[in-house]
Amino acid sequence: MESFKALLIEERDGKVSSGFVRMDESQLDQGEVTIRVAYSSINYKDALAATGAGKIIRRFPCVGGIDLSGTVIESKDVRFKAGDPVIATSFDIGVAHHGGYAEIARVPGDWVVPLPAGLSLFDAMALGTAGFTAALGIVRMEENGLRPDKGPVIVTGSTGGVGSLAVDMLAKFGYHVVALTGKESEADYLRSLGAAEVMLRQSLDLSKIRPLDRARWAGAVDNLGGDVLAWIASTMEQGGTIASIGLAASMSLNTTVAPFILRGVSLLGVDSGYIREPYRSGVWQRLAGDLRPPHLAGMSRSIPFDALPATFDDYIAGRAKGRVVVDIAGR
Repeated sequence: MESFKALLIEERDGKVSSGFVRMDESQLDQGEVTIRVAYSSINYKDALAATGAGKIIRRFPCVGGIDLSGTVIESKDVRFKAGDPVIATSFDIGVAHHGGYAEIARVPGDWVVPLPAGLSLFDAMALGTAGFTAALGIVRMEENGLRPDKGPVIVTGSTGGVGSLAVDMLAKFGYHVVALTGKESEADYLRSLGAAEVMLRQSLDLSKIRPLDRARWAGAVDNLGGDVLAWIASTMEQGGTIASIGLAASMSLNTTVAPFILRGVSLLGVDSGYIREPYRSGVWQRLAGDLRPPHLAGMSRSIPFDALPATFDDYIAGRAKGRVVVDIAGR
């Protein structure tokens, strides 16, 4: 039985730690599709899980990594066969089911998506859950009537993975994108992705959020939650649309009903974790087509598998920018 390298997250005496171990296929979780992993990626959620900085893991021990791309080794699901290039992201992967930080993974067939034509296995992880989430938010807002001629769209947490990709995708479609960030030093980076304006989070007075403030935004992609999301709601245009994607600042939302009943604002929840077919494959197809970010290569970098643990601190400390692809197979 083949052994393989994996980053295993464990809990001992109430303390979470992670490290490299050798495993074999008998230790993998149940599932119909066994995959030789080529690449994974790093999301904020992965860093929280691996370091114990957030209560993300629902089962110990667990191989980390909520994303993976690779080639099918064996499949009991008739939709897939040996040699097929595939993607698997979200669901319980990396939090309650052994994930993508391993040279071999096994997952249920319903969690697997065929790699769309036009994307490489590397591209799929440069996108990963972050790209899928950004694209899903944009699709949800489109379905709610958002178009470039409606007005500006603000993107919060804009230097992170989801934020960078959302800026890039929206600018490609001709939206006037305003990137909100706490990092003044990254203004040029955000403009290079297509942001028409860069707004510093420090310029906001979040201690005095009115029920309704000056209307500014036709759309918003929010990665932060908390007071920033409350401020966004109060500053939306009539009929504006907010895609609520993350909670990097806070899970709480202290707002009023005024934006929703007096301006007709829509607050759309974006569930990239458990949304199923055919929606999931449809979003991936668009990521290989019209929603493919034009600056994906420039905002992505690759690290070897061995360098993974040392990279988590950048995410916890808020120093991460763009997308990091983990080269699991050492290509």
